[in-house]
Amino acid sequence: MSYLSRRELEGIRPNLDKLVYKVLGTSDSSILSTIESNLHSGFDRRKLIEKLSSFLDNKKASRLSDKVEDFLDELKSSSHRSKKRSHEEDSRERDNKKTKTKHDDSHKKPPEEKTRREGNGNGIADKESKGSKEENISKNFSSNQIKEMMESAQREIEERKKKLESIKAAKAPPASAVAAAAAVSAKITAAAAAASATPPPIDVDRSRKIAQLQEQIRAKLSGTLAAVLPVVIQDKPKPLILDAEGRTVDGSGQAVEVPKLTPTLKANIRAKKRETTKILQAEKQQQEESAEAHFFDDRITIKPAVRNKRALRFHEPGKFQQLAERLRMKSQLEKLQNEISQIARKTGISSATKLALIAPKADTHSNEVPQMEWWDSVILTDDLNTLGKNGRISIRESAITNLIEHPTQMRAPNESSRPVYLPVFLTKKERKKLRRQNRREAWKEEQEKIRLGLEPPPEPKLRISNLMRVLGTEAVQDPTKIEAHVREQMAKRQKAHEEANAARKLTDDQRREKKIRKMKEDTSLGVHVAVYRIRDLHDQQSKKYKVETNAKQLFMTGVCILFRDCCVVVVEGGPKQQKKYKRLMLTRIKWEEDSVKNADGNEVPNSCVLVWEGTAQRRHFGEFKYKSFPMEKSAREFFQKHHVEHYWDLAYSGAVLEASEDT
Repeated sequence: MSYLSRRELEGIRPNLDKLVYKVLGTSDSSILSTIESNLHSGFDRRKLIEKLSSFLDNKKASRLSDKVEDFLDELKSSSHRSKKRSHEEDSRERDNKKTKTKHDDSHKKPPEEKTRREGNGNGIADKESKGSKEENISKNFSSNQIKEMMESAQREIEERKKKLESIKAAKAPPASAVAAAAAVSAKITAAAAAASATPPPIDVDRSRKIAQLQEQIRAKLSGTLAAVLPVVIQDKPKPLILDAEGRTVDGSGQAVEVPKLTPTLKANIRAKKRETTKILQAEKQQQEESAEAHFFDDRITIKPAVRNKRALRFHEPGKFQQLAERLRMKSQLEKLQNEISQIARKTGISSATKLALIAPKADTHSNEVPQMEWWDSVILTDDLNTLGKNGRISIRESAITNLIEHPTQMRAPNESSRPVYLPVFLTKKERKKLRRQNRREAWKEEQEKIRLGLEPPPEPKLRISNLMRVLGTEAVQDPTKIEAHVREQMAKRQKAHEEANAARKLTDDQRREKKIRKMKEDTSLGVHVAVYRIRDLHDQQSKKYKVETNAKQLFMTGVCILFRDCCVVVVEGGPKQQKKYKRLMLTRIKWEEDSVKNADGNEVPNSCVLVWEGTAQRRHFGEFKYKSFPMEKSAREFFQKHHVEHYWDLAYSGAVLEASEDT
């Protein structure tokens, strides 16, 4: 975990802001402060993602955290390089100062000593290779000595190379090459030691660096010649030797481990992790499939993934001829049925049949006489067939006493539990007298408060007409001032009157609630129901709108059934609501203006009839709606579901009788 100070965060804040803008497309101070707090307390990728998830989605939060981590790694590497560079510059400056000092001393000393010091005291600069990033420190050798050392090393390498080729031809192990490389390394080390022994005494830091250089050279040359040969032999690549199994081997036949490339960039590391994750998931899926293979049933057919090609399917000969024959027979049958229905309608058979179907089935047990009534079962011993000694019906004498049992008096379901008081109506003269007395009492109470000093006396009620009578001489002295005072008092009274009226005035919501309260009625003790039958209401949009809208405005419930030759409207509400809706249906809407077709196809005037009105214990429908049914059976089933199928029986029977009268 890396902790950044406030000063360091201020320095990298513009870079963080650019990073947020690059990822999100916009700058956000809250996200920037979250990242800075995480870096200040020690960078933690998981915590940073959790905090950023409150501002962003998980994908963007993870991506931004990765960018911050990469930026932090680049910042660390750049700071490390800058520190190393500054350290090298400091060491170089110290060496330059020492060299300069020695150079100045050489001017003062004799030429022989100057030449000796020039030959042994000059140093070479450090070199840093980009591929391996290793430091080669060789400050204690002169350029001539290093040149001689390299030439001798190259000559030795060329000689050993010739020997190595001869050894390969004889298929001998490369032990001599290793020994030769070791000998070369020893010679270079000895030369370096001889060169380092000549200069004057040096400090500890320089000796440590020389030791590091020697160790690096020894480590490179102590192994095989693979580290030395590429420096000289760059035009000839190393031969690739494979055994029978395809493994890489050296000249002696031993297997050589090929080093694997390990990625260092974060992007390459993540890509490698994704590849390994995919491989693990594939292996896991194969294991699951192999486990499921034990429970596979061959009898179950599986739909193939590839779609089968559609083959040509030919119709059997004579298929369309049969269809045509069926259509002709169906049209002839319909024509015959229409003729039969017209004849039956003229004779009245159809209406009688429909009425017979509409009539409810009689109870099969209604005509049966019970052997014993329920009131007789109280005093009889067993039943009417049980006889006594005298040949009469056996009766329990203990059940008959001189007491009379009266049934419990129960309250009617539509009777209110609150007592009903008759209202008292006063005449106009009595109402005026009562108002006068009330005002007199209020005035007396106000006068008593003024006498006791509880309230100040009111100002005289001045008007232009009583100005002179009330003020007298004061009005004569300054009439203009008095008139202005009177008019001000009049305006004040007018303003107080208007404010009182405005305070008593109802708001729009209160007025709406008052209207709704007057419209709605209490139907807890009983609901008034009305059933209307309309000849046809299918294509009359304006009248349908009036029927539905008025029912909703009056807060009534019900339904309108649309059926051919018979449309039924059922509304439920209070007595006042029913009175207004009845006037709408029978008076306000002019049904006769529209003409409709009856069952025979003749045009007749439309009509609306009140079938039935009465009271019910509760409401059977909800908000007023339209329902359309193509068959009489489905319409009756709808009413039957709401337990009021008799509404439909009454309305439809009337429609059948009306149709028979028209014919």
